[in-house]
Amino acid sequence: MELTKILIADDDPLVRDAIKKILEIFGYQVVAVTNGREAMHALNDTFAVIILDINMPIMDGFETLESLNHEKNTIPVLFLTGAGSMEYALKAINLGAYDFLTKPIADLDMFAIKIKRAIEKRMYILMHKAYEENLEFEVKKKTRELVIKNTLLDDYSRQLEENTINTIATLQIALEEKDPYTAGHTKRVTRFGTMIGKAMGLDGLQLHTLICACQIHDIGKLVIDVSCIQRPGPLSPEEWARVTQHPEIGYNILQPLQFLERESTIILQHHERFDGTGYPGKLKDQQLDPLARIVTVADSFDAMTSKRSYKVNKSMEEAIEELYMCSGSQFDPEVVDVFANLLRNQ
Repeated sequence: MELTKILIADDDPLVRDAIKKILEIFGYQVVAVTNGREAMHALNDTFAVIILDINMPIMDGFETLESLNHEKNTIPVLFLTGAGSMEYALKAINLGAYDFLTKPIADLDMFAIKIKRAIEKRMYILMHKAYEENLEFEVKKKTRELVIKNTLLDDYSRQLEENTINTIATLQIALEEKDPYTAGHTKRVTRFGTMIGKAMGLDGLQLHTLICACQIHDIGKLVIDVSCIQRPGPLSPEEWARVTQHPEIGYNILQPLQFLERESTIILQHHERFDGTGYPGKLKDQQLDPLARIVTVADSFDAMTSKRSYKVNKSMEEAIEELYMCSGSQFDPEVVDVFANLLRNQ
């Protein structure tokens, strides 16, 4: 079993040797030096107690204690004081000394008790330090584990969101594929919307939101009968009322999906007009989500240039002219300018 180590600094060889022998009799391992500087050189964390004389050459007890404090020492320090020097003891304690011992040592039992208490103090400090280090380690470990779990949850959540969007988009595309006039509509609107978004400098999150909204913008048509738009001729008031419900229905379908909150707003607004005469809310200008204005242009352009049972499709240039004709009334002028330039320069 390793002996408890005690460091003693005293310039008086008689006192130093006497205390060293007493401590060794008590079963301690002792390192004895003649002044504070030597004590500082000899000191390391293996010592349990430091005993310092006050009046020493080169570096006295107070200077040594100040150096120990500067080094953030946690080893208990006991001061040796001669008779009539109690004011020194008080000063030492104010500097952070754990206790003091009077010399010559007359009461060995009290001497032994003070040394034992100082050692117990050191053991408590070491245990507390070990506890804090272990606690810090456990906190870091748990934090790392939590970061990993959160990352996995984020990945799972992202995958779930992507799968949900893909499922909705697949259902919408499947509906379109039943009609040769609307087949490919969603893919083209998504392509046009992406072109516009990139040209307008949307950041990554906004562009992702725009693409998602384009992919599912007609989801409301899944639950209403829109077969009337497949036949030639104008719609009756009842048929028109039914068709114009699809933005609100799409919005309601997506409401439970909180991660699609903005996409649902865009879907609700994609048939609004810039002048406030659209549906369902007759919103206008700055009331409209900027991304909804992009979807409106992309959706309308594809409707103009795609063949329908009730109309002849326009050429690209004819559609661009119509976009400009309706710029400021149906469409956001800025979006029209950006899209027209893209189409003409591609």
